[in-house]
Amino acid sequence: MPAQIDISERSVLVTGGARGVGRGISECFLAAGAQVLVCARSDLSDDEMPVVNGHRALFQRADVRDPEQVADCIAAAVQHFGQLDVVVNNAGGSPMTDSATASPRFSEAIIRLNLLAPLFVAQAANKIMQDQPDGGLIINIASVSATRPSPGTAAYGAAKAGLVNLSKTLAVEWAPKVRVNAIIAGLIRTEKAALHYGDEDGIRATAASIPVQRMGRPDDIGHACLYLASPTASFVNGGAFEVHGGGETPRYLDALKPR
Repeated sequence: MPAQIDISERSVLVTGGARGVGRGISECFLAAGAQVLVCARSDLSDDEMPVVNGHRALFQRADVRDPEQVADCIAAAVQHFGQLDVVVNNAGGSPMTDSATASPRFSEAIIRLNLLAPLFVAQAANKIMQDQPDGGLIINIASVSATRPSPGTAAYGAAKAGLVNLSKTLAVEWAPKVRVNAIIAGLIRTEKAALHYGDEDGIRATAASIPVQRMGRPDDIGHACLYLASPTASFVNGGAFEVHGGGETPRYLDALKPR
């Protein structure tokens, strides 16, 4: 994976950084020369770690929904690298469920993972970054579910909408030392794409609904993160960047086609 941006002096933490979109983000930073630590709730072997050109990510077991484990994870990153320059709040997600029957416990769990956990991570990172000469950067991975209806994942969409607002608020509160931005990720094809989009026919139909005629790749989000972490983006703060291939083509256009 060729790197177009050199950030070899940077240290990066990616939550949920060993699989799916998180893995693509980790690999982009590794390719650019950064030191990367990934965290996940379950133990992972060295063979499961992202590695690019022999440059392997480090691992810390942590459940980002638990503030104490978050604090330990941030401390581990600083211990390994001596500083913490970039944090990518990527961990999140939700299974499909009917909003009318979703239990309070389920909804609370989804909101805790997708909104409160990024806040816990950001707070712990900010404590370190505010005391660093060059401050730091926090990137929150949101979703198009934050900006349009999210049938089947209502709590998730609401949490991601909150994450976008949280990013803008923290960008004001924590500047100038710490920049905070959100990425509104579109429909991304990962190893779990079949859970949401069905078989290959369903994935192709989904891709056809996107103006660029393909689903996103994990490294599409990774490259956006890499830009935000580069010196080129030093004036970018409080942004909500839509990385979604143009969004989804409005269905009413199909009704207007000549029959």
